[in-house]
Amino acid sequence: MSNGFSYTLKRVIFDEDYTPSDATRVTTNFANLARGEQRKANLRSALRMIDRRFNALAPWDNSRGDRYSLELEIISVDIDVEGNGHGFPSIEILKTNIIDHKTNKRIEGIVGNNFSSYVRDYDFSVLLREYNAGQKKFSIPDDFGELHGKLFKDFLKSDTYKENFSKLPVVCLSVSDTKTYHRTENQHPVLGVEYTPNETSLTEQYFRKMGFDVRYFMPPDSVAPLAFYFIGDLLTDYTNLELISTISTMETFQKIYRPEIYNANSAAGYEYQPDLTHSDHSLTQVVYDRDERSQLAIKQGKFAEEHFIKPYQKILEQWSADFA
Repeated sequence: MSNGFSYTLKRVIFDEDYTPSDATRVTTNFANLARGEQRKANLRSALRMIDRRFNALAPWDNSRGDRYSLELEIISVDIDVEGNGHGFPSIEILKTNIIDHKTNKRIEGIVGNNFSSYVRDYDFSVLLREYNAGQKKFSIPDDFGELHGKLFKDFLKSDTYKENFSKLPVVCLSVSDTKTYHRTENQHPVLGVEYTPNETSLTEQYFRKMGFDVRYFMPPDSVAPLAFYFIGDLLTDYTNLELISTISTMETFQKIYRPEIYNANSAAGYEYQPDLTHSDHSLTQVVYDRDERSQLAIKQGKFAEEHFIKPYQKILEQWSADFA
């Protein structure tokens, strides 16, 4: 067990013909878009938004604004705890690939971007809920997120990860509506203006146990900062095109899912508190069900409890205690 668990990786192209697999969390950004009568129009619109945003952020030698397009791969990772070939859907992430139509080259982008995990659903929607049931004051267990963090680190150390990806992942999330963000003087040509939060959050603490640091930047012509979770040095470890691939992809998802913040009609100022009730925003042409998305998190957490946490509890506890 000291050598870690076994991981199996599957790749699926995210395009207008994408259909979620049975193992995919239905609340995941890309899966949520691919449901219902409008699924194909949703996907086509989202992909068009991503490409336009990419070209807007990469205007050099790109006078017509159509030099680049993005190819997105959904990376599904199954974990085999007992080494018997029976895998559990561990995580799903996105991999960006940049198509340069001027040079006819396919450029590797960033892996990570979106982050999906059944075990995270269990931690937040089952474990945390049960831990606080009947309590007057909200609190978290001392070891909250420890197992999930170690499992993620184990995947990054695995041969499976090293054989498939040349750089460490970057995950891009929305800002929290419970925190206030302050604009700094630091500015990056692609990431934009940096913001700092007034306090830490449970999400930051959870991702820190996975090995991630976080910085907040508002890219050029954006209206709100994005949270960039990374391992290493965000500003020097990745090229401008790699960073643009993440910004254009994840900002598009946030415009669809958090239009009150990311499709607002005015940009964040020097002091900024996101507001999910903000009425001065525009809607995209992409349809999704936000209420269903939140309700299903509990069901997905219960799925992880039934098919992963409880069946492998003793093995996971021993492995976690020995993990280095």
